[in-house]
Amino acid sequence: MSLLKKHFMEKFGKILVVDDNEDILFSLKLLLKSQVEKVITANSPSVIQDLLRNEEFDVILLDMNFTKDAISGQEGFFWLKKILEIDPDAVVLFITAYGDVEKSVKAIKEGATDFILKPWQNEKLLATVNSALNLRKSKKEIEKLKVRQKAINNMMNKTFKDFIGVSSEMQKVYTTISKVAATDASVLILGENGTGKELVARAIHNNSLRADEPFISVDLTSISETLFESELFGHAKGAFTDAKIDRPGRFEIASGGTLFLDEIGNLPMPLQAKILTVLERREVIRVGTNKPIPIDIRLVCATNSPLHQMIEEGRFRQDLLYRINTVEIDLPPLRERYGDIPLLSVHFFQLFTKKYKKPLKGFTKDSMKRLEEASWHGNVRELQHVIERAVIMCETEWIGPEDLQLRVLNKSPEEMDPENYELDKVEKSVIMKVMKMHQGNISKAAAELGLTRTSLYRRMEKYGL
Repeated sequence: MSLLKKHFMEKFGKILVVDDNEDILFSLKLLLKSQVEKVITANSPSVIQDLLRNEEFDVILLDMNFTKDAISGQEGFFWLKKILEIDPDAVVLFITAYGDVEKSVKAIKEGATDFILKPWQNEKLLATVNSALNLRKSKKEIEKLKVRQKAINNMMNKTFKDFIGVSSEMQKVYTTISKVAATDASVLILGENGTGKELVARAIHNNSLRADEPFISVDLTSISETLFESELFGHAKGAFTDAKIDRPGRFEIASGGTLFLDEIGNLPMPLQAKILTVLERREVIRVGTNKPIPIDIRLVCATNSPLHQMIEEGRFRQDLLYRINTVEIDLPPLRERYGDIPLLSVHFFQLFTKKYKKPLKGFTKDSMKRLEEASWHGNVRELQHVIERAVIMCETEWIGPEDLQLRVLNKSPEEMDPENYELDKVEKSVIMKVMKMHQGNISKAAAELGLTRTSLYRRMEKYGL
């Protein structure tokens, strides 16, 4: 069996044949249909634009002359230009007579890939088509790699990439990650802002079977409703005013790897429905086309929103929640990771003294005590900001309490009394007041306090409430 026949047995490629001679259309379809994935024929070039907008072809076989007795080849040049306007990477083979060879060479200079002489030899025609298919495949792979690399480079530009933490709360998170990473199960990460939800998502990806494939992160709050479908599902050239080229969406770019949808709780209901449709069908349709594109992603989502409460209030789809939370990971806030604060503080200290080239020695005992006792409503992100500012502002060898700009919780005069200034007492008092205000509704109290339901349960158990 020849290599040519072996290649075609895989049935790779979609081909469009455009010629006004029905005999030629029949002959080419008969020759190619058993060799490639799909063959579409058209006896008029007027349908080319509609066909290209609804389907992607790997190779286009185009007659050079359509008008009866025409020999100039101008029609062929006209439609070649139209094809390349729609798809600049199109692979076009002209079908031409012996006398048109000179025109065919000119066509190659204007963007055609090659030409097929009439009458043709089957083996030679198949070889030409085979080369054209391989060229198209190479073009698509190169473009895909460019887009992926750009996305990956953007994702890699992060201040820190790895987890820092040895507390028992974080050990539970590590254990869950190790169990779920090797599977393709959808994961929902719950946690307050700044707790490191994206770090968890990256850890899941890096320890998965998809680790060598792309990890694509999407902040859903940063995408407007008008651009939502274009950004996530892609668009075709001309789909809207600024769509100057075909562009894959985040789902396509992430195919084979992991897609991380951050702040999924902020999606309006209509957009939730669109995400659900894509997840159920495992395919996307670019804006401006009707052609479905299959995708293969591992989905990880994150939110600080109380999704279960939002379902009760009709603000989040229950069927979407089932799709995204095969496994839930509840990421504890920094104030529940007491043992990790010194470790994280030293990590950021080393990071920023190196960045700003400051020869500082470390923290005083009083400054570290203040860091451990702070409320950290901004979590790890807030701690990072505080340490960076302290490194910049410090004028001595050691960072002292005066260098730390910490937020103080709003407390009542009674709670500010030195005799009652104990964090546990303050926290217990605040929880009791908020629970009373919301008549024992856990979801509303947690939202008021900026906690997850699980975090609030932990505190209530701790204080015997």
